[in-house]
Amino acid sequence: MPNSLINLQPLSQPPNQADLLLTHEAIHSFVHRTPVMRNHSLNVMASCSLHFKCENFQRIGAFKMRGAVSAALRLTEEERSQGLATHSSGNHAQAVALTAKLLNIPAHIVMPHDAPKVKVAAVEGYGASITYCENTPAEREKTLKKVVAKTGAAFIHPFNDYGVIAGQATAAMELIEDVEAALDIVMAPVGGGGLMAGTALAARYFSLQAVAWGAEPRKVDDAARSLQSGKIEVNETNFTVADGLRTNLGERTFEVIHKRVPKILVVSEEEIVHAMRQIWERMKIIIEPSCAVPFAAVLRYPEMFEGKEVGIILTGGNVDVDKLPF
Repeated sequence: MPNSLINLQPLSQPPNQADLLLTHEAIHSFVHRTPVMRNHSLNVMASCSLHFKCENFQRIGAFKMRGAVSAALRLTEEERSQGLATHSSGNHAQAVALTAKLLNIPAHIVMPHDAPKVKVAAVEGYGASITYCENTPAEREKTLKKVVAKTGAAFIHPFNDYGVIAGQATAAMELIEDVEAALDIVMAPVGGGGLMAGTALAARYFSLQAVAWGAEPRKVDDAARSLQSGKIEVNETNFTVADGLRTNLGERTFEVIHKRVPKILVVSEEEIVHAMRQIWERMKIIIEPSCAVPFAAVLRYPEMFEGKEVGIILTGGNVDVDKLPF
């Protein structure tokens, strides 16, 4: 555990500038300040200037660590003493598990029985207790309620929580601060919307001109449709290579996105795989498919980005290298 623990106040509304600054200060000793990388060949390919915030180098290999710590520090000491709980088959599970380990409290993670073995092993490696369930949203929530009732652990939602949103915002805050040029656009992929909402708030409060745009697979385009209809839409299926983006928006993430995000661009599965491969080959770094969605959108809609300064959050690098899509 860090030597000095900063307790944060619970948030009952979207975080403001002061909330985000306090959050960044509170979590900085728990997370890495990840680098911003550039690549000349990708700039030429995209006809714009790209700045990649590499959260694939974050602790647990993904941005989710920021939101998990932010939410945990908003609990009282008494609430934290009972441990943390969540349901997740991926990066959020690892983030909550490691956060609990650093705080020296228990972690109780509900995971589907068919979760990737590499992610199960990572959660176990952080000392968390795993309860398995069927891989449906209803079964995850049902099992989680039983775990919380039995243990008294505090539930850390994967995205639909203002504290989580505040934590995720710190990635874009650092991106904006570390890029010398004034960014025109800051992009994030959209799943449950925690990162997208946080990115939009960071652009609003810490940039003079940047707008926040989202990107999403066409096969799970609930966020793009929600932006158009003005209400939360859901996906009928969740099949996409970008497995981190299969979740529908929550009420709190939609609230911010609807107000602060003017565009969510959609791309095909083929375009996602192509963009992912280009980043692997040109930048020599490992990213997961979900990370590639914003870059795929830049390549898909070149007229929107030509000549602009574009920041892209590469969300994580937890990928099964035995099952690459290319």
